[in-house]
Amino acid sequence: MNTIQTGGTTKVEIYQEILPQIESLIRGEPDLTANLANISAVLKAAFGWLWVGFYLADHNRRELVLGPFQGPPACTRIPYGHGVCGQAWEKGTTIVVEDVNRHPDHIACSSLSQSEIVVPVWDKTRRLAAVLDADAETVGCFDGTDAHYLGRLAEIITRRHD
Repeated sequence: MNTIQTGGTTKVEIYQEILPQIESLIRGEPDLTANLANISAVLKAAFGWLWVGFYLADHNRRELVLGPFQGPPACTRIPYGHGVCGQAWEKGTTIVVEDVNRHPDHIACSSLSQSEIVVPVWDKTRRLAAVLDADAETVGCFDGTDAHYLGRLAEIITRRHD
């Protein structure tokens, strides 16, 4: 499978179309990096967000390290508990930020970013493997719908990789 098809007009319809396609795309590919790269590309193409990608957990250094992504250059390392990504790791939960300019300790990798969502991705032992991070150029881009479906995507990644 080389192309992702979306004909949906609502956010829910797009997620419902791309999640099964992502599952098919990563089925049979054991390499996590390759799969995260393709997932980033699919999400970027489907939604046109400013930036979407993954930060991988380095537990020894207690920081997140930039992984596969689509969009402008990004921060390379984020300490545990800092920024939205580090806070999502620390709290162990998805964080939706309506307006990054009003969020305490937001790390601005791009001044164009106005809203953000970060979803933890766990390994099979419930240890953080990565965070899925998406940024948009509009305030209020992300909501509970994104949290729900990106959470399902995180579960797909967990099931697929050790």
